[in-house]
Amino acid sequence: MPTRRSRISTDGPPSRRRFVGASVIGLLVASALVLGACSSTNNSSSSTSSSTPSGTASLTSLEKWPTASVSVQETGSSLLYPLFNLWVKQIETSWPNVSITTGSTGSGTGISDAANGTVQIGASDAYLSPAQLQTSPTLENIPLAISAQEVNYNVPGLSAGTHLKLNGAVLADMYTGKVTNWNNAEVTALNPGVNIPSVPVVTVHRSDSSGDTFLFSSYLTASAPQSWTLSPGTTVAWPNVAGAVAAQGNGGMVNSCKANPGCVAYIGVSYLNQASGAGLGYAALQNKAGNYELPTQATSSAAAASFTSRTPASGTISMIDGPASTGYPIVNYEYAIVNKTQSSALVAQAVKAILAWSIDPNNGNAPTYLDNVNFVALPPQVVTISAKLISKIS
Repeated sequence: MPTRRSRISTDGPPSRRRFVGASVIGLLVASALVLGACSSTNNSSSSTSSSTPSGTASLTSLEKWPTASVSVQETGSSLLYPLFNLWVKQIETSWPNVSITTGSTGSGTGISDAANGTVQIGASDAYLSPAQLQTSPTLENIPLAISAQEVNYNVPGLSAGTHLKLNGAVLADMYTGKVTNWNNAEVTALNPGVNIPSVPVVTVHRSDSSGDTFLFSSYLTASAPQSWTLSPGTTVAWPNVAGAVAAQGNGGMVNSCKANPGCVAYIGVSYLNQASGAGLGYAALQNKAGNYELPTQATSSAAAASFTSRTPASGTISMIDGPASTGYPIVNYEYAIVNKTQSSALVAQAVKAILAWSIDPNNGNAPTYLDNVNFVALPPQVVTISAKLISKIS
């Protein structure tokens, strides 16, 4: 029986690192484990629930845990990283013969490492493009949960608890250098009655290949096509704006925004507590209906609900700037990028069990875990889609 290994909770260089006990994820893990026993069975061969919700019965046959020792490697999305570490802690506690190494390396690395076989599970906020699926036809992108992305800022002098209203056009003009000060008329027009100080805008973007960049640039494209003409992607040729800052990982975005008064940054909602602790505000973003919404679980759920019936069998869909009147405009499925053909039957069994447990509403998709990172559970129809994709792994 292998010794259970723990994980790191902060973003860092693109390498797999170990967990530091004093980290934020360590605190989340502790709280999740207290409740986690209620949602997981400590059974070496399978995980079942006394009441399986409609549409998830197929998960029972997939949650068959290996009895032999096996190691699985995961890397990718820093947005999904905090949640995945909560899952890993519970899985390794319940099934200690399964050892999982995780890494916060960015979605682009997660996709490429899964494609070239460096890891068994790549984590990504971005779904696979048609070109990627054509190049790597054995890859799947499997929805695991629903997340959102904040737009954060560090504007000294704003009243505590103020949530500035921002839209795609203003953000595009900030990131292209057209809006250079926070009390610019474009910003103040959206926020009547708010005393916005004269502070230079400092744009912060990701330096690594990032699903967060894909989500943010997708929002700019969808909501402000006249102002933002660059194609969405995990990497973007950012306009040459004076004072712009590049940061690695969501943790790096938080730290860079804290260190640069006047910053604007896009940060995954799983870092909400860290961003708030750093003194950063977060915006109410304008959605397609013209309403300004905060990134809450309720607004994320409302946004995602309009896409549930439209999610295809491949799981590949953009939920950016959807039609829901009360929906937050930057939501997405968090994906596991997995090769359908694994190196051995034992590894395939472990990967299937890990992913099936993760999407199970009685296990990894329970509020015990999701509430810690402000994520939303997959709807039953999407759980069924993900389960069918998981079943193809061999």
